[in-house]
Amino acid sequence: MEAVIRRSHGRLVALLASRNRDLAGAEDALADACAAALKDWPRELPDNPEAWLLTVARRRLIDAARKLARGEEGAAELEIIGDTVTLPADPGTLPDPRLGLLFACAHPGIAPEARAPLMLQVVLGLDAATIAASFLVAPAALAQRLVRAKAKIRAAGIPFSVPEPAELPARLEAVLDAIYACYAEAWADASGSEARWRNLREEAIWLARLLASLLPDQPEALGLLALLLYCESRRDARLSAAGDYVPLAEQDLTRWNHALLEEAEALLRQASAGGPTGRYQLEAALQSAHASGRRRGRIDWAALVALYDALMALTGSPVVALNRAVALAGRDGPDAGLAALDGLAADARLLDYQPFWAARAELLARAGRSAEAGEAYRRAIGLEREAAVRAYLQRQLAALGSG
Repeated sequence: MEAVIRRSHGRLVALLASRNRDLAGAEDALADACAAALKDWPRELPDNPEAWLLTVARRRLIDAARKLARGEEGAAELEIIGDTVTLPADPGTLPDPRLGLLFACAHPGIAPEARAPLMLQVVLGLDAATIAASFLVAPAALAQRLVRAKAKIRAAGIPFSVPEPAELPARLEAVLDAIYACYAEAWADASGSEARWRNLREEAIWLARLLASLLPDQPEALGLLALLLYCESRRDARLSAAGDYVPLAEQDLTRWNHALLEEAEALLRQASAGGPTGRYQLEAALQSAHASGRRRGRIDWAALVALYDALMALTGSPVVALNRAVALAGRDGPDAGLAALDGLAADARLLDYQPFWAARAELLARAGRSAEAGEAYRRAIGLEREAAVRAYLQRQLAALGSG
């Protein structure tokens, strides 16, 4: 049931809100339908769970509109909801308006800082707390942004459709950011043990493929798909046969998916020939450099630093700055990397960010500063939610003590 709801959430919300643009109402109706499913499905699973959820949610919307109906305005609302969703003749198929909904969430009328989080919530079903952690913002502040954005879509009647070519570039960046954040959130589940994250990862790749197929002349759409496929190509190598976490530098290359790797390389070449280089092409190029270095047995740290410099100039992201510091340590030694990390220590967004402390611990250990490294490892362990990665950090800490 969880898998069905996770897979269907965005499509059903988009269908339910396609006429009256009431995203909050559609989400509430779908939540009621899911609650009803918890009661009914254990007794008898419907032949078409998506259609069942859609029908029940649609009835909830109609019931709610009837209670509020007053005069002509209320009657018009009832009429809109009544014909919002027409079930297809074939109950095994439903239209998929998610791409249109993604671009609606990226409309210029929506505050820029709310666009990607809104997509993650209404299209992919993530909760506000999870999204807030991904974007390094307070959950309460994010929740307020989401409420305002949904109200704007309804009040302005923003359509669920792919914009005209002239309007596309301005909205595309937010759509790409949402898909990437979705995949990154699922990537944190290194063990792949939770169905919800596995489904989310597959959804992100599906959306990236859809976007690249519809917009093949947009280099950044191709770059994003390449980036996700580079990451996905080595997913199976992240854990050993015993279930232990394995960092990139120690992975068994025979466990990489080389077909996905080749597809990613082809997409990156296609994107590079298509126009100006953007963030996702640079991110994909970094993955390509790491993969190439692992296969050759020698990482080109100077090339990685140059790519991070270009990415930093585009984004100004503290996470990019963190990764650049690690690459700098590879090129110039741990002290150079630590100096760069020291320059980031005042950024409050990184204080509760596990990769910052894990990177700092590793560089401190390489510099021979064992006591400080131990403290940094303990901070990283306390912040890590994935059991396999936490166990890896604990092994690193133990090895530090014995060393």
